[in-house]
Amino acid sequence: MGTRVGYAPGAFDLFHVGHLNLLRHAKARCDYLIAGVVADDLLIATKGNPPVIPLAERLEIVRSIRFVDEAVAEVHPSKLDTWRNFPFDILFKGDDWRGTERGLALERDFAAVGVEVVYFPYTVHTSSTVLKRSLEVLNSGFLSGSLLQHTP
Repeated sequence: MGTRVGYAPGAFDLFHVGHLNLLRHAKARCDYLIAGVVADDLLIATKGNPPVIPLAERLEIVRSIRFVDEAVAEVHPSKLDTWRNFPFDILFKGDDWRGTERGLALERDFAAVGVEVVYFPYTVHTSSTVLKRSLEVLNSGFLSGSLLQHTP
């Protein structure tokens, strides 16, 4: 049996323990792990807002994680197009995708080319979306002066 290459895509914005868990679990299931860091314009197109941390910095952070053998910019909306550029045997996703329309399409598309889709538990208590909302609340409080009124 040859080297099993895994691919773990993600925004990896505001890097947190959920990201680390995904990469740790992914590396345990493959010999070589590629982390796909979603490009800024793709995040804007899919999530409606830009990342807090720009792509070059997110790539540098993810590249520095010991579980990651290679970090690449994910620039294609289709994971199959990414697979054509960086062939892999296993695609890792958070289980928040399991059973969803997008997850089922991913499984179907990758089954056709012999790629296994593996889901890992989503870290519910920590998410970049929640962290971003908290930052927005803090920023709006500072901008309005409401947080300054409460300081001694």
